[in-house]
Amino acid sequence: MQYLKYILITAVVAGASSAGAQTSYPMIMSVSPVAAQVGQTSEHTLDSRYSMFGAYEVLVTGEGVTGEIATKMELGKDGKEPSLTKIKLKFAVADDASTGVRDFRIIGPTGASTLGQIVITKDPVLIENPKNDTAATAQEITIPGNVCGIVEKVEDVDFYRFKVDQPTTLTFHCQAMRLQDRIHDLQTHVDPIITIRDAQTNSTLASVDNTYAADPFLAHEFQPGEYFLEVRDVRYSGNRYWNYSIEINDRPFVSHVYPSAVATRQKVELQLVGSHLPASTTVVWQAPADVDPCTINVGLPIESGVSNPVAVVLSELPVAVESGEENNTVDTAQAVSLPGAVSGRIESEADIDCYSFEAKKGDKVSIEVKARRNWSGLDSIIRILNADGKRLTENDDLRLWNRMTVQDSLIENWTVPADGKYIVEIRDVHLRGGDEFVYMIELTQASPRFELVLDSDKSWLTPGTNAALFVRCIRRNGFDGEIQLHVDGLAEGLTANCGRILSGKGVDGCIILEASPDAKMNASNIRVWGTANDPATAAEGTDGEADTADAVVELTADAQSMQETYMPGGGRSHWPVAMHTVAVGRPADVIDLKLSTQEVHLKPGESVKVDVEVVRKEGFDKNVTLDMLFQHLSSKYAITLPEGVTIDSKNSQTLLTGKNSKGAITLTAAATAPAVERQQCCIMANVSINFVMKATYSSKPLFVSVAEK
Repeated sequence: MQYLKYILITAVVAGASSAGAQTSYPMIMSVSPVAAQVGQTSEHTLDSRYSMFGAYEVLVTGEGVTGEIATKMELGKDGKEPSLTKIKLKFAVADDASTGVRDFRIIGPTGASTLGQIVITKDPVLIENPKNDTAATAQEITIPGNVCGIVEKVEDVDFYRFKVDQPTTLTFHCQAMRLQDRIHDLQTHVDPIITIRDAQTNSTLASVDNTYAADPFLAHEFQPGEYFLEVRDVRYSGNRYWNYSIEINDRPFVSHVYPSAVATRQKVELQLVGSHLPASTTVVWQAPADVDPCTINVGLPIESGVSNPVAVVLSELPVAVESGEENNTVDTAQAVSLPGAVSGRIESEADIDCYSFEAKKGDKVSIEVKARRNWSGLDSIIRILNADGKRLTENDDLRLWNRMTVQDSLIENWTVPADGKYIVEIRDVHLRGGDEFVYMIELTQASPRFELVLDSDKSWLTPGTNAALFVRCIRRNGFDGEIQLHVDGLAEGLTANCGRILSGKGVDGCIILEASPDAKMNASNIRVWGTANDPATAAEGTDGEADTADAVVELTADAQSMQETYMPGGGRSHWPVAMHTVAVGRPADVIDLKLSTQEVHLKPGESVKVDVEVVRKEGFDKNVTLDMLFQHLSSKYAITLPEGVTIDSKNSQTLLTGKNSKGAITLTAAATAPAVERQQCCIMANVSINFVMKATYSSKPLFVSVAEK
């Protein structure tokens, strides 16, 4: 994974209904215009919840795009800091910058903001005139161009007038809903619809709603004349943060490639799928040698230059391509290797593809489809059949990181019942098909492994303070070992105490970051990862026994960062992001968290109280809640306590009201609690920002041990 320069303010979830924090990081709501042109420097307006005063840096993902704060930060006439929820940014885009969507955030004295997104485009950016709500007041635009506007109010309809001088095909690629997945406090998203009208008769020529999720894409053949582009929300709703970008040009638009998967370091011929394609619809492409297996967005060489970014899956497995022969039945199934991958396509309605593989009794097999995650039209369902065509198991949708359901399929850790041939059958769940219904199937021998999820995407420390990173594991294929956590990329003045995820039933661990008393204001992107020893994968010697020289195989996994989002009704959700940033800022509401001890030793059935003192910033008198669980309402997002150890709420003082600064947490070990030595935990002081978000301040590591029974 490519890690980008970012910040992190350990933001947790709140359980209070009103904001109590006097200091909060900025929550980006929108950037206008939402696109920037290659080779240009442009100014943009950034809107946020909570003040951006003092922001000094803009961090942008990828290469070739930089940002800077364009608003001058000045104190008010009274000498106080103003609450700046609207500032100006400048984005400079290099001539060779890749097009597509970039994440960005700002850095300031209150740490890192939440994420915003900006579209990098080849075409001139055309900014909406707000007085374009009728055909009579339609805004004149030139093609090619990237129209940037806002569906800012209820019943808002935006009209643009453009002229076509000669017969041509134009493509209209709208990005709106997809730009809002990372906006924390935007509980309702835009559902755009675009319509093409004849300017003389106002008659509808074409209209499209959902193509890429709720975002529309349209390709239309035009004759010379004048036309209207109409943009609105399909429900006639509106919101001042509902920005859109519509790329309009006469260039080819590549939506997919076939095969959609390529073995790493291989040179292959790719068939282009899309609209207004060149005469030659195939290109030769060399998979990069320095990129680990993943999905990458690639600009492919075409006759007119470089295409728009399109998804290609890189696999470390050998990739077979679906043959041109019939493979719709068990008897005609195409033979594939195990382990291996196959790249195919559901070419037509009711098409079914079958692949056969050989396996032995007791083998553990995993089969995963990668399609809809890369905007394939396919909503897959897979089945495993025996040689007689009897269904043995099937799967429709899968869950990523146990948090997000996607319309791809996964059969994991399936046990082969007998030696012989087996069939993987794949089809669209609605029996649809077409050129864009591409897929990759990975067939592997299931082996113990784990995945890691980092609950937040930013952490805020101040000199001399601590912040907690919570990491959850998903255990796969019987893995039950202990996982040691690690972190790379910390800036000068920061250190880390890396905890572990306990073996067996343990799923959560933490890393406690600490800023030195003289740490300077800074920000850096980090990588969080885990290692584990897996005796179950020991190589066998020639006598069939485990070869002790190779008896321990190290497993590793990088943690996937998640940005939390505020769901309607007060729920907490997440969106995966490619960066996690740690920032050092100025002192906030809580400047220290002192514990009576850093070591808790429990016997089964015993309780121990830890006294806590919260050192408040002068003038801060809002409620503070103490906790050792990372939670919101009834959902627990991290429990780092050892198995059998719980918080005795009746004998704890966790709500510190007003200026009260002293509390306590009592830990109790169940009579059946298993023994454990020095499991790293922490005590948190939570200050509500809104119903979902908290500013979370951490103690130094608190080590919890449980004695043998």
